[in-house]
Amino acid sequence: QVQLVESGGRLVQTGDSLRLSCAASGGNFSSYPMGWFRLSPGKLRDFVAAISRSGHNTYYEDSVKGRFTISRDNTKNTVYLQMNSLKPEDTAVYYCAAARLGVSMYYESSYSYWGQGTQVTVSS
Repeated sequence: QVQLVESGGRLVQTGDSLRLSCAASGGNFSSYPMGWFRLSPGKLRDFVAAISRSGHNTYYEDSVKGRFTISRDNTKNTVYLQMNSLKPEDTAVYYCAAARLGVSMYYESSYSYWGQGTQVTVSS
């Protein structure tokens, strides 16, 4: 069983940067591919980014490519989401999740463990 706790969300302005963190405990963190999803009002929870167990491979949703960077530190059991050039449409609750092996990183159903989420609000 893996417990995930996100942090770092807050109110920012358009164009600002923000780094989210997700601390894992209770499991072998380095054995899990990790992902970030977000949930905006009136929408389904959407894929944002994912990273392989080693950190060598990363995946991004098209609208965040070039602005967001996912990374991980397996010595600290933490995955990060660096968000630059934030836009109002990035406003959402951001969730980190731990995926099963051998599945597509883009789908919610591929993830076994979820954090409680952290709110990011980007004002215009």
